[in-house]
Amino acid sequence: MKFCPKCGSILIPKGKNLACSCGYKEKASETKITKKGEEDKKIEVAEAGSGDVRSVIEEQCPKCGHKVCFTWEIQMRAADEPATRFFECQKCHHKWRDQR
Repeated sequence: MKFCPKCGSILIPKGKNLACSCGYKEKASETKITKKGEEDKKIEVAEAGSGDVRSVIEEQCPKCGHKVCFTWEIQMRAADEPATRFFECQKCHHKWRDQR
């Protein structure tokens, strides 16, 4: 990526030249386009009971009535609104969210 020495804007390829919106032109040298950061990313999903890092709280399951569940929060809406809180029963693995 090259920048205009006059105004500092990014130079845009125009034919065999690089041009700026301010009118500056420069002969383009051979450029190589590469994509950075596109490596294969591996995501590990934790199985239930294999070192689960979710919080455990006392909350009654609406399905089986068990009183202990996992909880976590996810930002579902805009950043200025509160996160949505989810629960999972330890006994029957029923999942629900906080309706507040």
